[in-house]
Amino acid sequence: MYDIAIISGDGIGKEVMESAEFLLDKLNINFNFKHAEAGFECFNKNGTTLPEETVKIAKSSDATLFGASTSTPGQPSPIINLRKQLDVYANLRPIKSYKGVKSIEDNIDFIIVRENTEGLYSQIEYGDDNQVIAERVITRHASEKISEIAFKLAKRREKQNKVTCVHKSNVLKKTDGVFKESFYKIAEKYPQITTEDFYVDAMAMYLLTQPQNFDVIVSSNLFGDILSDESAGLVGGLGLAPSGNIGDHNGLFEPVHGSAPDIAGKHIANPCSMILSASMMLDYLGEWETANDIKNAVEKVVADCKIRTPDLGGDASTIEITKAIVK
Repeated sequence: MYDIAIISGDGIGKEVMESAEFLLDKLNINFNFKHAEAGFECFNKNGTTLPEETVKIAKSSDATLFGASTSTPGQPSPIINLRKQLDVYANLRPIKSYKGVKSIEDNIDFIIVRENTEGLYSQIEYGDDNQVIAERVITRHASEKISEIAFKLAKRREKQNKVTCVHKSNVLKKTDGVFKESFYKIAEKYPQITTEDFYVDAMAMYLLTQPQNFDVIVSSNLFGDILSDESAGLVGGLGLAPSGNIGDHNGLFEPVHGSAPDIAGKHIANPCSMILSASMMLDYLGEWETANDIKNAVEKVVADCKIRTPDLGGDASTIEITKAIVK
């Protein structure tokens, strides 16, 4: 029996979470779903985007599934705060081309490993009307931990066994200097794995011109965030882009897309990224065979081209593609 915290959030987060729960209920695995609130609607109801009770439920669960949250003016991001509270310091963003979906190349298969707790997303900002300052926090401890995750992932993968470090140490000499140094320190423990590093602007170009050449990419918070969304665009958009947030004691899994208020309630949201995030959760829990079955089912449904949501050029509803994946 696994205790799973379910935080649907706002907008299409609720709709795609229903798909994930529908699928998980069909598995031969026992789950105890513990529902909790976060996001814009939660703020209007409770005066906070992330109640203490939600954090408590997430911490006491075996894993957490998060849907999507709408930005609340003047309030901190609930998902960023939850990542910090759970100390899930590694954000994992698999990028894969799918048969039947227009991609820049048909053999793309890499994963971005993004440091999740520091950098410009530390949310340390101050100033006045004339000048505002945001602090970019980079520590050796966090940089070494995220590099360790990247190399361990490379050992598990069957592709190139290569790890690429992305930074901007020619300009940000101290902060990204620490990040790059930490990467190569950890690399010494994995002599069988090929290493390389690129400046983030060059990497943005290489992802467009030679994405098939990458295996595991590791970067700091902001750079990793930007490159992840660029990479999702290479393989058909955010509807097929899952993510996981991993720490030493907790796992938090979420689709990459936002709450999409423009289509909320229309039941046409693509649930694949949420379902693939649930697959990542099962992999984290050690249910590897089932996790792989789900990924294969998504691939088959998408490749079949008969049942697709509007973002993939079809007219199917959220539940129709969900049922096809379950079948």
